[in-house]
Amino acid sequence: MKKVDFENGRVGHNIAMVALPMMAAQVLSLLYNIVDRIYIGRIPVTGTLELGSIGLCFPFITLILAFTNLFGAGGSPLFSMALGGGNKEKADTILSTAFTLLVSTAIVLTVILEVFAEPMLYLFGASDTTIVYALPYLRIYVTGTVFAMVATGMNPFINAQGYSSYGMRTVMIGAVSNIVLDPVFIFVFGMGVKGAAVATVISQFFSAVFVIKFLTGKKADFGISKDTIHKFRSSEALRITALGISSFVMQFTNSLVAVVCNNVLSTFGGDIYVSVYTVISSVRQILDVPIGAISDGSSPVISFNYGAKRYDRLLKAIRLSIIAGTAYTFCMWIFILAFPHFLVHIFTSDKDIMPLAVSGLRLYFAAFVFQSLQYGGQSVFKSLGMNKKAIFFSLFRKVVLVVPLTMLLPYIVNPSVNGVYLAEPISNIIGGMAAFTTMILTVYIPCRRKVAQANK
Repeated sequence: MKKVDFENGRVGHNIAMVALPMMAAQVLSLLYNIVDRIYIGRIPVTGTLELGSIGLCFPFITLILAFTNLFGAGGSPLFSMALGGGNKEKADTILSTAFTLLVSTAIVLTVILEVFAEPMLYLFGASDTTIVYALPYLRIYVTGTVFAMVATGMNPFINAQGYSSYGMRTVMIGAVSNIVLDPVFIFVFGMGVKGAAVATVISQFFSAVFVIKFLTGKKADFGISKDTIHKFRSSEALRITALGISSFVMQFTNSLVAVVCNNVLSTFGGDIYVSVYTVISSVRQILDVPIGAISDGSSPVISFNYGAKRYDRLLKAIRLSIIAGTAYTFCMWIFILAFPHFLVHIFTSDKDIMPLAVSGLRLYFAAFVFQSLQYGGQSVFKSLGMNKKAIFFSLFRKVVLVVPLTMLLPYIVNPSVNGVYLAEPISNIIGGMAAFTTMILTVYIPCRRKVAQANK
């Protein structure tokens, strides 16, 4: 497999070489949950209700991802900067510390979520009808927390070493397994949502095995061994957590938004609108993958060149990622307006849901193009270790804007449920512009000045 040359390769080529395999890996990873919803939405009679029940579990799944990003996304930029600075010993310590944090946190989360699953589901908007399906799914799903966190959390360290194609392949085996096992457990064994959870856990196990296999093999420049736990350093753990808190907050606030939306929709529209929101959020997850891959693909390039003090290449990486992200979100915005039925039909053919989901989809994605500015600004802040800014803009868009608007607009807009959907485009415009403008003023312009001074 070809290793990406962050030091000498062309910036655009480096971003593409990382972003494309990462996008493929994220698409495959997304299939763990998306395929579940596609199959579940087509279960006869109870499919719509069970689909909504899966949506109620989404905040828990996002919470697990938040802790994964806390150490994975928090450690990998530090790892890349250490490599860029030529400090291999420090890079090795960062990787080992991140791995220990991921495993120990996964064990704690598994215990907590198993014990408090039922009361938390009711708190997050479950009814007596949906809890019958949501609780068994969640309790089975969380048994695979360690596998999910290791597979997803350690992949950025593989990508940062230049082996992004291997990162894609480690995810592929799990995704393909899930596609094959889902219909077997759901329909052949007649397990419904419980079968979907079992298939997901088995698939996550396969992904984790492949990640561990690479990191303990000879191809990895840096990996894990029996001495990994002894390389844990509390000082590096604090640095990883401090930088990763921005990615954690981004995912945690996604969980918070999902909880608020489910509760408000349940109050104003009932269980069917929870199912509608599950469809919309599932479409959102699909469409977010490429823009997320563009941001994540540029991250190690930005981090490496920042650590190497090559600001001209850093600026080029920022420009290319923003342009690519904006072009993609604009094209997808046009596609959503033109073909919303196609996107909804991926998850359900229920005639009762179709018109409700199509209307909601158009409102929810009305300002999708501004999402690229939000991703671009926060990705740069995270890549350069500016975690305070990354945290602020994540909180600003979701906690300061989305949550209050979601709770307020249903009392103003008619029909009320449209208020929930409109909160997203309003926050995208305000939050995206704020993050992007701040990044230009505090990062791009100062770095451009350094380049100009160096060229004198």
